[in-house]
Amino acid sequence: MGGTFDPVHHGHLRTALEIQQWLQLSQVTMIPSGAPVHRQHPGCSAEHRLTMVRLAVADAASLCVDAREVNSSKPSYSALTLASLRDELGPERPICMVMGMDAYLTLPQWKDWHTFLSLCHIIAVARPGYRYQPVAQMDEFTRQHAIKSSHLLTEKPCGGVLIHELTPLGISATQIRELISQGQSPRYLMPDQVWEYIKQHQLYGYKRGK
Repeated sequence: MGGTFDPVHHGHLRTALEIQQWLQLSQVTMIPSGAPVHRQHPGCSAEHRLTMVRLAVADAASLCVDAREVNSSKPSYSALTLASLRDELGPERPICMVMGMDAYLTLPQWKDWHTFLSLCHIIAVARPGYRYQPVAQMDEFTRQHAIKSSHLLTEKPCGGVLIHELTPLGISATQIRELISQGQSPRYLMPDQVWEYIKQHQLYGYKRGK
C-alpha cells in the first residue's frame, strides 16, 4: 500500500488493517513515497514522512513499513517499486498493490502503467455502494482483468483487478495540514505519537504556543 502519507492518519491505517483482515494476511506493507511524481511537493521531507509511518505502526503487528522508495535516488514510480518487489520476492509469490478508486481511474497517466499487471494484482478500494464509472480507457482494462473473488489473488502471482468496498474514514491529509497551519489540533485524526512528532519537529507550519 503506497502513498505520500503527508502525514499518515487513521484513514490510511484503518484501510491497511481492513485489507489485512479481509485477505487474512500476516502483514500489509505501507510504502511511503520518496519523490512523488503525480502530485505537488509534499509538506515535509520523505525522511519525516517515513518516520511518522514507522511511529504509527510500531505497535501494530499486522502492519509494517518498507523504506525502498525513500531510500532510492530515483523518482517514486510505482513501476520501479513493483519491479523491485518482484525481483526480491521471486516470480511466483502473489503481490497486490492497494490503491483508492480515484487513483485507479487515473492509471493511464502513470508511467509504464501497462506493466503493472505483469508484476502484481491491483486492489482498488471503493466506498460502499460505489457505482463503477470508468473513464473510457479504463473500461476495457477493468473488464479484461477483473476478478470477483479474493481467493483468486493467491492463485496467480499477478494479473487481476479486484474492486473492493471498504468503509472509509472521512479524514484527509490536506485537512490535517490545514488544521495544523491554522494553529488547531488534529488529535484523534492521527495516532498521538505522530502528532507529538509533528509538534516536536514543527512540521506543517506548527508553531509552539499557538
